Amino acid sequence: MLLPRIEGLYAITPDVANTADLVTMTQQVLAGGARLVQYRNKTADAALRLEQAQALVNLCRKYNTPLIINDHLDLAAEVGAAGVHVGQEDTSITAARRRFGPGKIIGVSCYNQLESAVEAERQGADYVAFGAFFVSATKPGAVTASIDLLLQAKQKLHVPVVAIGGITPHHAVGLIRQGADAIAASNALFGAPDIQSAAENFSRLFKQTRHPIHHTYEPSHDFT
Repeated sequence: MLLPRIEGLYAITPDVANTADLVTMTQQVLAGGARLVQYRNKTADAALRLEQAQALVNLCRKYNTPLIINDHLDLAAEVGAAGVHVGQEDTSITAARRRFGPGKIIGVSCYNQLESAVEAERQGADYVAFGAFFVSATKPGAVTASIDLLLQAKQKLHVPVVAIGGITPHHAVGLIRQGADAIAASNALFGAPDIQSAAENFSRLFKQTRHPIHHTYEPSHDFT
């Protein structure tokens, strides 16, 4: 089948050492309507990353939801993840596509740089991510992006646009109206007292809020 649309709530996992806890938390996010999950753990060793990534792949398949692996191409290939997300200083889009072929999602962090996003699209990225739009507990030193960047991006790009960085449901409304196809969140989800309710609050916004510019994205490659 075709690649799933990159839209809605995009959950990014926190650094959790206990795999069972991570799976339980992620299941609550999925039950709350997350449309994509990214496995990101900057403190785990290789063995723990493999254990957690495999557990999350199995969980996400039950919900028919893509699991994206942050940075680690070999890990994504080993567990059969739906794709990878890379930064500008990580593996190139060309190398990632060569490693995975046409049937996987490749997302790219473009921070606050529109021209980098244009180039990422040219190289074959399936989506681009901008941010941080607000102070992020996950990346407190991240570069900041203006909300106007989203509207500019929707005027130039045809791939989906993801907004990231310190986003709460209150913040998300304006970002969606400016053109964000997906909202990426970590601490606002996994750090919430009721994780499923937090995910439901985010998910509800996409039904209630419309942004002014919408490009139809129809990938030509299959998702397996």
